[in-house]
Amino acid sequence: MASPLGEEELLLLGVCAVALYKKKKRIRSRKWTKDWLLKRDQYTHTNLLQELRLEPGDWCNYLRMDAATYHHHLSLIAPRIERLDTCMRRAITPHERLTATLRYLATGRSYEDLKYSTVISAQAFVTESRPTS
Repeated sequence: MASPLGEEELLLLGVCAVALYKKKKRIRSRKWTKDWLLKRDQYTHTNLLQELRLEPGDWCNYLRMDAATYHHHLSLIAPRIERLDTCMRRAITPHERLTATLRYLATGRSYEDLKYSTVISAQAFVTESRPTS
């Protein structure tokens, strides 16, 4: 038969239980998506593109092609790069994906750098534009 616990053992057991409780409470789960990435509609580069449509020269300078050529390419590639919305987030539209890829090709900036101006995570860029190693 086991001997009953003394006061010191009970106190030590209580301290351990409190420490374990606090440790579990400190462990926070990681977010699936950063909050600012969820606000893509508010911060995205497509808002700028809507304004650039009024200035064809600026549009051409930004994407390195005129609007007619861009829309032709978009109609050809959209079915291949289109994604479906999920219960977790809204999908990146083919327009957003293509313009982000064109900015990558036009500027040579890194995906990490482009994610701030396009509000698209670096992992979500069109994989065909990624360099192979």
